[in-house]
Amino acid sequence: MARPAVIAHRGYAGVAPENTIAAVERAVAHDETSMLEIDLRPAADGTPVVVHDERLDGTREGRPLTDATGLVRETPLEDLRETRVLGTEATVPTLAELLAAVPETVGVNVELKSPGRSDLRVGEPLPPADRDRRREAWRPFVDRVVADCEAFGGELLFSSFCEGAIAALREVADYAAAPLLWDDLEAGLEIARRYDCEAIHPPRNAIVGTELTGTAYAGRSGEPSIDVLEAAHAEGRAVNVWTATNWLQFDALAAAGVDGIVADYPWLGGDLRSQ
Repeated sequence: MARPAVIAHRGYAGVAPENTIAAVERAVAHDETSMLEIDLRPAADGTPVVVHDERLDGTREGRPLTDATGLVRETPLEDLRETRVLGTEATVPTLAELLAAVPETVGVNVELKSPGRSDLRVGEPLPPADRDRRREAWRPFVDRVVADCEAFGGELLFSSFCEGAIAALREVADYAAAPLLWDDLEAGLEIARRYDCEAIHPPRNAIVGTELTGTAYAGRSGEPSIDVLEAAHAEGRAVNVWTATNWLQFDALAAAGVDGIVADYPWLGGDLRSQ
């Protein structure tokens, strides 16, 4: 059986300052890295920047995420470019700057986090009356993102927890797309069908047949209500799972037959154990 593609979570956030060019450079040096996963939000002027959290003053394992404070969407681009990440010299990059550091042999999974507003509809399918409005709310930011991606010659896969983001992408570009699934697995599959998405991205404890279903993760717990892996594969969609933090999780997901695994560390696919 083929091993799943290894997708470097924020550029292997377990070994490098997440979502930075420094992380990208380290991640692409590993032969097993098939794709990078990055997070996008707009700076105050709308420029797509690579950062996960809504605020700059979050933490990771007790360490400040950056040396700045405030909302990313309210921070001038010039200030973001000088913001240091996790106590290192690495700074918050623009999408264009980060893509310029990625070789075309490595793909990029672009997660659309927010269009620059707080009233997001996360993890739920939109009723018909709301779809046009939410698509238009995302459209200006998605336009900027797609424009910055045009110079990149490698594989691109867009994902989001928000249906409006996927709807906007489908309207402006022909890139592969995947809804990020959370607690409502049926809702994620419904969104994938509505926009004929090439993939779905469920959390690691949503894969039936693994011991991981018995563990709480990302706000969900309990036995999955449906077999999302079987359903997605029956419909011809790839299944990329987030996020493996150790090789035991990676092996369990690989044995279940998933197509890709978002990982915090390199070598989880087997190289570490062969050294």
